[in-house]
Amino acid sequence: MSVGTHPTFENSPSGTVLTSPPDGSAVDRATEAARRVVDALLRTDRGNANLDRVAEELNSIAGHLEEHAPAVAERLIDMWNGEGVTRHDPVTGPENALAPPVVLEGLSDGSVRGTVTLTIPYQGPPGHVHGGVSALLLDHVLGVANAWGGKAGMTAQLSTRYHRPTPLFEPLTLTGKLMSVDGRKITTVGDIRTADGEVCVSVEGLFVDKTVPRPR
Repeated sequence: MSVGTHPTFENSPSGTVLTSPPDGSAVDRATEAARRVVDALLRTDRGNANLDRVAEELNSIAGHLEEHAPAVAERLIDMWNGEGVTRHDPVTGPENALAPPVVLEGLSDGSVRGTVTLTIPYQGPPGHVHGGVSALLLDHVLGVANAWGGKAGMTAQLSTRYHRPTPLFEPLTLTGKLMSVDGRKITTVGDIRTADGEVCVSVEGLFVDKTVPRPR
């Protein structure tokens, strides 16, 4: 999707979904199952789960998928055809088992917002979200906020402040908003908050109005 055709707060209603939510397709259901496997492996009783059999079955599944995988260059072209990254990126992609995934919507004030509950695979400090995961989430949210504001750019600098540990197993609200444009420089802010509104992480990003060509 090009910048010119991307929905913005000026041409689309508040509440517009800006990412690709799971649609119940086979690939989305398989990816969700993979997320369950990752989470279950981290929680399982390693002495009683018959992990030799689990490893054998998972390797069989991986082999089957690899057998049906096209060349990387061909797959990249397919990934970037049409709507682009939203179905496979590591934050919002329903086809990416690394993604929670986050669903983001655009609001009439120019901001974007999403809610997510993170579990053990995203843990850093005991019972809390890894700081690098928080930065990853916010970097992506700010990029979506730029597009909702009518701009697109590459991250040049991300200034992240950690106000308090970000809890796992609780709903978190992610927000972002484009604040200013100065030539090719775009400044965008965002944060992660708990359900009661307490700020866990805030960020200010500097983006440069430049894009990487899509695979052809």
